[in-house]
Amino acid sequence: MVMSVIEIATLERLRRERSSIKWTRFAADVLPLFVAEMDFPLAPPIIAAMVERVQASDTGYLDSPGALAPAFASFALNRWGWRVDPNHVHLATDVSVGIVEALRLAVRARGRVAITPPVYPPFYELVEEAAASVIEVALLGQGGRWALDLAALEASFASGVDAFLLCNPHNPHGIVWDHTTLTELARLAAKYDVFVISDEIHAPLTHPGVVFIPFAPLALAAGARAVTVTSASKGWNVAGLKCALVIAADDTANELLNRLPDEVACRTSILGLHANIAAFGCTDWLDEAIALITTNDRLLAELLHEHLPAVIYHRPHASYLAWLDLRQLGLGDQPYQRILDDARVALNNGEDFGVGGAGFARLNLACSPKTLREAVDRIATLVRAVTAEAAES
Repeated sequence: MVMSVIEIATLERLRRERSSIKWTRFAADVLPLFVAEMDFPLAPPIIAAMVERVQASDTGYLDSPGALAPAFASFALNRWGWRVDPNHVHLATDVSVGIVEALRLAVRARGRVAITPPVYPPFYELVEEAAASVIEVALLGQGGRWALDLAALEASFASGVDAFLLCNPHNPHGIVWDHTTLTELARLAAKYDVFVISDEIHAPLTHPGVVFIPFAPLALAAGARAVTVTSASKGWNVAGLKCALVIAADDTANELLNRLPDEVACRTSILGLHANIAAFGCTDWLDEAIALITTNDRLLAELLHEHLPAVIYHRPHASYLAWLDLRQLGLGDQPYQRILDDARVALNNGEDFGVGGAGFARLNLACSPKTLREAVDRIATLVRAVTAEAAES
């Protein structure tokens, strides 16, 4: 593939031109490899759609997904073979709002919601916002491989859990759950009448040779109650445009989503809606972005092997998030903080992802290879200094 559309600007230019938290939270000498934003430029059709809407003064309110529903349905069918009923598609401001509002409809007050840490940190806050309690069912991690603990999940379902937040693909590990795992999860959800909300925001970024499986069709086949929340925001880097989709797996779940407050759609950005419509048609740009990400994944593995062999890299099968085990670097109980303070590289602190995350960090691969090389060099320099200091003492 010829890399002709995505040309990554220099760090200096990105700092000068962008105003998101990635570029403003830390001082200018810090390499920002934390928040899930890409350094890539937007796809030209998305830019054109935004310009067209602004020139038309089309900046009002929404009450339905309109053309976005068939646009997503077409993408889902072509990409994953998932036949989405456009009438089952609902709007939300973002995936987090979609999760909270679905929980409010499906879970009784002071209900219980299972999650599988280490997992996307806001899951904890979203369950709390929905006036429910978190039940942690930690991932199984053995031999560098991670899996859902289906036996523990069944025990939690049997104990009266009301809902389960599925992260598919899983953030931060980049795991794309296989058909057997998801089928068994659907069976258990149906058996114990547990409502499943599947966060599939990273699904468009599934890597070549890996098969992503949407949960909704499996839930439908098993008779489980489920909805999917997703958006173009991660795949095409349009998170700030604020538009997401909440999709019912069947008619019963759709009846539930029909009870969403009008304000959930009304608070969604009309510019975000048109950006999502344009994005789901930009598969060439998406494939190019994935190619850049997977090239960086290979580069990071090589750099770590050469300069930081003590780091265990759990390589992703989707998205641009790298999950790193830093516990053997000799940087203490808070390697994330030591790397930020002394190497001036900002990662995500693994502790924030819940049980099993301490000593880990998440790194953003959606940057230039030069940035990755600089980050590894800075961390390796720090580790060498710490090792030398320890040898002298």
